[in-house]
Amino acid sequence: MKDLHSGMTALVAIAAAALDADNTPPAVDLQGYNAAEIVLAVGIGGITFSGTNKIEFKLTHSDDDSAYEAVTADDVLGVDSVGTGGIIKALTEAHAAAAAYRFGYVGSKRYLKLTADFSGTHGTGTPIAAVVLAGYGHDNPQADQA
Repeated sequence: MKDLHSGMTALVAIAAAALDADNTPPAVDLQGYNAAEIVLAVGIGGITFSGTNKIEFKLTHSDDDSAYEAVTADDVLGVDSVGTGGIIKALTEAHAAAAAYRFGYVGSKRYLKLTADFSGTHGTGTPIAAVVLAGYGHDNPQADQA
């Protein structure tokens, strides 16, 4: 079996919580890594999503952790297109079961931010969490995080 554990670290992109409004995303610093995979976990929808009552997950990146810009389709693997503002995933219909989604970041910026952008009315929160698996670190093995 190959060792994936020693060559990556997990960084919080969206802290696990039942959200009913936009999160304040932390800056995920990719310095010292040559690869990044975003893993988004969404629980059962707190509401029935629609084109009006929805959550859009927007990915932005930056060289300096100050001026962020939306990613484009060239920066992300695993999606056919990226929506306006860096939308990599949109929940616009019923989400009756928990699911996990993953997106590869291949852009050239040092920092990432992932925002859960809520539109419409969300009277009940939806469980959401996201991590960035930063891999191919310059200094391996990476520290354990258990």
